[in-house]
Amino acid sequence: MSVRISRRGFVAGTTALATSSLGFPSISGAQAAPVKVGMIHPVTGFVAYNGQQSRLGGTMAVEDVNKAGGIKSMGGVKLEALLGDSQSKVEVGVSEVEKMNEQGVAAYIGCFQSPVGIAASQAAAKYNTPFLIDVGASDLIVNRGLKNVFRLKPGFGVCVDDGIASLGALNKAANNVAKTAVIVHESGEFGTGTAKLLASKLPSIGITAKELIAHDNPTRNFDNIALRIRSLAPDIVMMSNYGNEYMLLARTLFQQKVNVAGFYSILGGGFNYKFVKDMPDVSQYMMDVNHWFNPKSAKAQELKKRVEAMGAFFTFEVYLTYSNVMLLADALEHAGSADKEKLTAALAASTYKADLLPYGPTKFVNGQNQGGRPAVMQSLKGDIEVIAPEEFASAKAVFPKPKFG
Repeated sequence: MSVRISRRGFVAGTTALATSSLGFPSISGAQAAPVKVGMIHPVTGFVAYNGQQSRLGGTMAVEDVNKAGGIKSMGGVKLEALLGDSQSKVEVGVSEVEKMNEQGVAAYIGCFQSPVGIAASQAAAKYNTPFLIDVGASDLIVNRGLKNVFRLKPGFGVCVDDGIASLGALNKAANNVAKTAVIVHESGEFGTGTAKLLASKLPSIGITAKELIAHDNPTRNFDNIALRIRSLAPDIVMMSNYGNEYMLLARTLFQQKVNVAGFYSILGGGFNYKFVKDMPDVSQYMMDVNHWFNPKSAKAQELKKRVEAMGAFFTFEVYLTYSNVMLLADALEHAGSADKEKLTAALAASTYKADLLPYGPTKFVNGQNQGGRPAVMQSLKGDIEVIAPEEFASAKAVFPKPKFG
């Protein structure tokens, strides 16, 4: 169901209609209609937490744009968020696109899950409506020749390449202690695609994948998979799955005291502040290659404080969706219009500076930002530290991890 969140804007707008000296409201200078931004995320279902975090980041960004004066090149027009719940279902995501199109949406942002994002952006292409992918990692998203799709963050290929290179560097610095790995992944597009890429690239750094172990979503018990990992005795366990399964697998391996040189995930859906704060012992020394904020960015630290003051965690969903709203606002400024053709052209030519993220200059090629790069993080003493790239690092890596007693 699509929901407008214009009440705050309505109240602000009515307050701004100054009364005359006679006490009657002014009827001159009526404000232009807001630019409607469709945000589609799974706020119910098995990844509801992730979707809610994306929604939080998106709505905060809309509020910040409006507080800063709106889109100035369009006379200060405001943004209005239309909120949709995909329910983690492809068909529902597509339905939300159709509903929002009828409401006059100028652009979409979503959808956390790659399959939903692929289908929803395809539906938006029928109307030539720009679709900004905030979190979906599948490279199929930007490999379909659709002119309306833009992804600021890196996808599967870049994350895997950078992650493999970083793991190789870590292993080399530790005298190549790791020779083998087991890859545990969710059975959908996200996990399967990542696992296959990992298995094909690990030999380039001298590591062999002993086995790829798939699991369903949701999975409530990882005891058998933990026993299988113990019997295979790999040096590294690599995980590619969503939040609940990621954390449950990590806890199971910790409880069963499975000794390895390291736990190293690429796009590990559960590696975030919530995991580290809720399970500091379980998460200790775990590493993940993922979307992260630039710890040296004053703007990122300021937003982090605001989010935490609200009682929420500063997870990647928050600042990725926030950044995509800011990218859209920047494109609207350059286009000077919400016309779909002009807006799409402005996005394609964008050089937006993603201040919150450890990225290079923005440059879209076939919808994919070439400046998007992941970071390598490690959980250390109840916090998350960036250990690579070096120019953004806040700590040195601990590898191999200490063994269980």
